[in-house]
Amino acid sequence: MNERVLVDASNVAHATEGGGPRLANIDLVREKLREEGFEPVVVADAALRHQIDDKQEYERRVDAGAIHQAPAGTDADYFLLSFARELDARILTNDRFRDRAQEFGRERERVIRYMIVNGEVVFEHRNRKRKN
Repeated sequence: MNERVLVDASNVAHATEGGGPRLANIDLVREKLREEGFEPVVVADAALRHQIDDKQEYERRVDAGAIHQAPAGTDADYFLLSFARELDARILTNDRFRDRAQEFGRERERVIRYMIVNGEVVFEHRNRKRKN
């Protein structure tokens, strides 16, 4: 079984050069994870449904279980970090989760950072600052 990676859908959708959150960003990241042998699990906060560019397709994916949505009123970071702990999964995000450092130190160390440039996704698997 491939290693699971939770995709911080809200963070990824907002990784756009100008404009609002894009569903296409989530697709790009999900496909790149699959290409690299990971099992992506897309997790979004409840607010993303109101912000995303393609609301109809987004809702279809939530209904189909392709996007897992945190319950309304739930702290999205806490939900994502707890879910990662429960599944022993990594998280793809550029969020630093600084306010959760004490409680979720191990999960923060397993984050995969990324960039989307001209429709291409690049991952950075190094999680700690380089030592000189």
